[in-house]
Amino acid sequence: MAEIQPLRGWRYNPTLSQHIDEYVSPLFDVVSAKQREALYRNPLNSIHLSVPRGTDAAGEALLRLREWQQAGVLRQDELPGIYAYYQYFRLPGSPREYCRKGFMCHIRAYDWSEDVVLRHENTLPAAVNDRAELLARTEFQSSATHGLYRDDDFELERYLDEAIRTPLYQTEEDYQGARDVLAVIQDAAIIRRFQQVLAARQVILADGHHRYEGSLAYRQARQAAAPDASGYEGWNYHLMYLTNAAADDLRILPTHRLLLELPDALTDAEFLARLEPYFTVLPKEDPYDLPELIAGKPWAFGLYLGEGQAYKVRLRPEVHAQLSWNTTPEVKALDLTVLHFFVLEKVLGIVGPDAQRQWPGVAYVRNFPECLQRVDHGQARAAFITNEVTMDEVERVCHSGAVMPPKSTFFYPKTIGGFLFSSIEASETAHPFLAEFLTPAPTGTAS
Repeated sequence: MAEIQPLRGWRYNPTLSQHIDEYVSPLFDVVSAKQREALYRNPLNSIHLSVPRGTDAAGEALLRLREWQQAGVLRQDELPGIYAYYQYFRLPGSPREYCRKGFMCHIRAYDWSEDVVLRHENTLPAAVNDRAELLARTEFQSSATHGLYRDDDFELERYLDEAIRTPLYQTEEDYQGARDVLAVIQDAAIIRRFQQVLAARQVILADGHHRYEGSLAYRQARQAAAPDASGYEGWNYHLMYLTNAAADDLRILPTHRLLLELPDALTDAEFLARLEPYFTVLPKEDPYDLPELIAGKPWAFGLYLGEGQAYKVRLRPEVHAQLSWNTTPEVKALDLTVLHFFVLEKVLGIVGPDAQRQWPGVAYVRNFPECLQRVDHGQARAAFITNEVTMDEVERVCHSGAVMPPKSTFFYPKTIGGFLFSSIEASETAHPFLAEFLTPAPTGTAS
C-alpha cells in the first residue's frame, strides 16, 4: 500500500557534523519558549528553518536556507538512500537501555481517504496552514514525522543493524536525553526490499499530524496547478521516520490532565460528590503512589486535590453504557475517552469533544511530579493521573477510522530536527539512480 522512495539527504557539512548536538533542535510543537531562545542564539541551528521568526517567517527561512546551501553549511548526498535512524534512551526508574530502530525515507503524501496513512488525532487548521506555508516557500523539510508499520517478522531490522555499524554521525545526548545515530543504505537491492515490504503495509501516523497535513495540502495545490505532472515529482512526497509497531522499544508515555479551574466554583467536597455516581473514589495516603495504584487497570485514574488529598478513581463498569459520543467502540473503550466524557462533560458540564478542545480550563502535562506541584502551588485545582495508551489501542482506533481524544499519545523519544533534511523540489527526481525505484520492483529478497 505505502509507496516509499529513497532521497538525497541534505546534511550539515562534515566539520559541523562532528558537533551535531549544537545544530539539532526539538520539534516545533514540543520546543519550549526557553529552549527556543537558547537555540536561536546559534545562527546555524536548525530551528531557524523549522520554527523561523520574523514578520515573514517563511521568507526568512528560505533566505537562510539559500545562504546555508551556497556557503556549504548544508550539503546534499551524492546518491539517494534510505537513512537508518536509531535512538538509544532510558526511562525513569529503569536500568534498561532501549533502542528504537527505524529509517527515514520519502513517502507519498496520501490523502486520509486513501486509507494508506492513518491518523489517530485531529489537527488545528492554523497550525496546518503554518506548516503548509513554510513548505510552499522553502520546499524543504527539516524534521521527519513519525510513522508506524507492522512487521512481526522484523525483516528490515537486519539491514538497519548492518548499516548502523557505520554511522554518519551521532549525538552525544539530545534535549530529551536520547542518543541519536544516523546511517545510510544506498544498496539498490536492499532499498527495493524496503519498498516491497512497505508496499504491503498501511502506516499509522504516530507524530507530526500537522506537518503531514501541510505536505498533503502542498501536494494538492501543486497537482491542481500541474494536472499533467508525472506524479513522481519531489513535491508528491513527505519525509517520514518509520518504525516497526511490533517492536518492544516503541514506547508511549502517559499525558496527565490538569484541571486549572473547576466550573461553578466547586469546592473539593462538591467535586468529589459529583464524581460519586460514576466512579468508585478511594482515598489514598501518598499521592506519589498513584501511578502504581492505577497501573494496568482499565478506566482507573489517580486524582490529586492538593494538601495531600489523593484518591484512586475508577469508573463503575455499569455506567460505561452511558457514554453517548458518536464514535467507535474502540474509542469508547479508551481510558481518556472515559475521563473526558464522565469528568469533563458529565461532572463539569463541558459538553462534547469540540468544546473540550477549546476549553482553557484543562492542561496536558507529561511530568507526574509537576502535576502534584502545580496543584500544591495553586496553579491548578486538580490533577488526573492517567495510564499510557498501548500500541494495540492505537492500532485498533486507527483501523476503526476514528480519532482519539486530544493529547492521547506521547511517543517517546521524539525525533529531532536538523538530523537529516529533505528537499521536495521537482528537480529532486532528476537523479538517474532514482529512476530505478519509480516502478514496482519484482518480488524478491535483497542479498
